[in-house]
Amino acid sequence: MLGLWNYWVVIVLMMMGLYTVISRNNLVKKVMGVAIFQVSIIMFYITIAKVRGGTAPIIPAGGSEGVTYTNPLPHVLMLTAIVVGVATSAVALTLAIRIKEAYGTVEEDQIVRLDHAEAESRQHG
Repeated sequence: MLGLWNYWVVIVLMMMGLYTVISRNNLVKKVMGVAIFQVSIIMFYITIAKVRGGTAPIIPAGGSEGVTYTNPLPHVLMLTAIVVGVATSAVALTLAIRIKEAYGTVEEDQIVRLDHAEAESRQHG
Protein backbone atom coordinates (compact mmCIF):
# COMPACT_ATOMS: atom_id res chain seq x y z
CA MET A 1 0.00 0.00 0.00
CA LEU A 2 2.74 2.49 0.88
CA GLY A 3 4.58 1.68 -2.33
CA LEU A 4 1.63 3.11 -4.25
CA TRP A 5 1.59 6.48 -2.48
CA ASN A 6 1.32 8.34 -5.78
CA TYR A 7 -2.07 6.74 -6.47
CA TRP A 8 -3.36 7.87 -3.07
CA VAL A 9 -2.17 11.44 -3.64
CA VAL A 10 -3.84 11.48 -7.06
CA ILE A 11 -7.09 10.06 -5.68
CA VAL A 12 -7.19 12.58 -2.82
CA LEU A 13 -6.52 15.52 -5.16
CA MET A 14 -9.05 14.25 -7.68
CA MET A 15 -11.75 13.91 -5.04
CA MET A 16 -10.93 17.36 -3.63
CA GLY A 17 -11.34 18.90 -7.08
CA LEU A 18 -14.52 16.99 -7.84
CA TYR A 19 -16.02 17.86 -4.44
CA THR A 20 -15.21 21.53 -4.97
CA VAL A 21 -16.88 21.56 -8.39
CA ILE A 22 -19.99 19.78 -7.15
CA SER A 23 -20.47 21.41 -3.76
CA ARG A 24 -19.71 25.10 -4.41
CA ASN A 25 -22.00 27.66 -6.04
CA ASN A 26 -19.22 30.21 -6.53
CA LEU A 27 -18.00 30.10 -10.14
CA VAL A 28 -14.42 31.03 -9.23
CA LYS A 29 -14.28 28.16 -6.74
CA LYS A 30 -15.62 25.81 -9.41
CA VAL A 31 -12.82 26.89 -11.77
CA MET A 32 -10.27 26.23 -9.05
CA GLY A 33 -11.82 22.80 -8.44
CA VAL A 34 -11.43 21.93 -12.11
CA ALA A 35 -7.81 23.12 -11.98
CA ILE A 36 -7.13 20.85 -8.97
CA PHE A 37 -8.74 17.96 -10.85
CA GLN A 38 -6.50 18.67 -13.87
CA VAL A 39 -3.40 18.72 -11.68
CA SER A 40 -4.31 15.31 -10.26
CA ILE A 41 -4.61 13.81 -13.76
CA ILE A 42 -1.29 15.34 -14.81
CA MET A 43 0.39 13.98 -11.67
CA PHE A 44 -1.06 10.55 -12.38
CA TYR A 45 0.32 10.40 -15.92
CA ILE A 46 3.74 11.70 -14.91
CA THR A 47 4.14 9.28 -12.01
CA ILE A 48 3.10 6.20 -14.00
CA ALA A 49 5.36 7.21 -16.92
CA LYS A 50 8.49 6.99 -14.77
CA VAL A 51 10.48 3.82 -15.42
CA ARG A 52 12.56 2.67 -12.46
CA GLY A 53 16.18 2.64 -13.56
CA GLY A 54 15.29 4.27 -16.86
CA THR A 55 17.34 6.95 -18.51
CA ALA A 56 16.71 9.63 -21.11
CA PRO A 57 16.23 8.19 -24.60
CA ILE A 58 19.65 9.26 -25.84
CA ILE A 59 21.80 6.51 -27.34
CA PRO A 60 25.23 6.56 -25.71
CA ALA A 61 28.41 6.49 -27.80
CA GLY A 62 29.35 3.00 -26.57
CA GLY A 63 26.06 1.41 -27.66
CA SER A 64 22.72 0.84 -26.03
CA GLU A 65 22.94 -2.75 -24.80
CA GLY A 66 21.30 -3.29 -21.44
CA VAL A 67 20.11 0.31 -21.15
CA THR A 68 16.50 0.91 -20.09
CA TYR A 69 14.92 4.00 -21.58
CA THR A 70 12.07 6.13 -20.30
CA ASN A 71 9.40 7.05 -22.81
CA PRO A 72 9.31 10.87 -23.10
CA LEU A 73 5.89 11.00 -24.79
CA PRO A 74 3.76 11.08 -21.60
CA HIS A 75 5.86 13.90 -20.18
CA VAL A 76 5.57 15.91 -23.39
CA LEU A 77 1.82 15.36 -23.50
CA MET A 78 1.48 16.52 -19.90
CA LEU A 79 3.45 19.69 -20.70
CA THR A 80 0.85 20.34 -23.38
CA ALA A 81 -1.93 19.55 -20.89
CA ILE A 82 -0.46 22.06 -18.43
CA VAL A 83 -0.47 24.80 -21.08
CA VAL A 84 -4.04 23.97 -22.12
CA GLY A 85 -5.13 23.84 -18.46
CA VAL A 86 -3.69 27.26 -17.72
CA ALA A 87 -5.31 28.70 -20.84
CA THR A 88 -8.75 27.23 -20.06
CA SER A 89 -8.51 28.43 -16.46
CA ALA A 90 -7.68 31.92 -17.69
CA VAL A 91 -10.65 31.91 -20.08
CA ALA A 92 -12.97 30.58 -17.36
CA LEU A 93 -11.85 33.24 -14.90
CA THR A 94 -12.31 35.91 -17.58
CA LEU A 95 -15.86 34.64 -18.14
CA ALA A 96 -16.44 34.77 -14.39
CA ILE A 97 -15.39 38.43 -14.42
CA ARG A 98 -17.81 39.16 -17.28
CA ILE A 99 -20.60 37.33 -15.44
CA LYS A 100 -19.84 39.38 -12.32
CA GLU A 101 -20.10 42.58 -14.38
CA ALA A 102 -23.39 41.48 -15.97
CA TYR A 103 -25.15 40.00 -12.93
CA GLY A 104 -23.32 41.55 -10.00
CA THR A 105 -22.50 38.14 -8.53
CA VAL A 106 -20.59 34.93 -9.25
CA GLU A 107 -22.89 32.74 -7.16
CA GLU A 108 -24.59 30.23 -9.45
CA ASP A 109 -27.91 30.05 -7.59
CA GLN A 110 -28.29 33.86 -7.62
CA ILE A 111 -27.52 34.00 -11.36
CA VAL A 112 -30.17 31.35 -12.07
CA ARG A 113 -32.68 33.24 -9.90
CA LEU A 114 -31.94 36.50 -11.76
CA ASP A 115 -32.35 34.76 -15.13
CA HIS A 116 -35.70 33.27 -14.10
CA ALA A 117 -36.92 36.64 -12.85
CA GLU A 118 -35.89 38.30 -16.11
CA ALA A 119 -37.58 35.58 -18.19
CA GLU A 120 -40.81 35.95 -16.21
CA SER A 121 -40.78 39.72 -16.58
CA ARG A 122 -40.40 39.33 -20.38
CA GLN A 123 -43.32 36.89 -20.52
CA HIS A 124 -45.63 39.15 -18.52
CA GLY A 125 -44.14 42.32 -19.97
